[in-house]
Amino acid sequence: MEEVTIYTDGACSGNPGPGGWGAILMYKENKKEISGGKKDTTNNEMEVTAVIEALKLLKFPCDVKVYSDSAYVVNCFKQGWIYNWQKNGWKNAQKEPVKNRELWEELYSLVKTHKVEFIKVKGHSDNEYNNRCDELARKAIKEL
Repeated sequence: MEEVTIYTDGACSGNPGPGGWGAILMYKENKKEISGGKKDTTNNEMEVTAVIEALKLLKFPCDVKVYSDSAYVVNCFKQGWIYNWQKNGWKNAQKEPVKNRELWEELYSLVKTHKVEFIKVKGHSDNEYNNRCDELARKAIKEL
């Protein structure tokens, strides 16, 4: 299985407010940067959207490492929240409807296509790819 590394980040100017996301996909010697934004959104929506948009670009099943500074995204899979949400009819531990359900459903269907490992990185530290994704996300907000 081909190996792909993805870095993602989401940003919001106000929460909710205008938001942006950025991602970098790395495959062998190739690097691709993508980004986008939404006028009225939340930081969490942008974090999840970044991963979705990156995975959507993969043309066949891959072994993927997703690096994100979002505990929301990483813990959803690492701690199994998504499986509990599905089992409980998309209700969280407080028996409330899961926020961003449509995004989570889309992300989950993409994750099932690939072998995905989610890895938490420290935000706004010295990780050049995470910092670049943050730049892409912030630039996307300005371009709205």
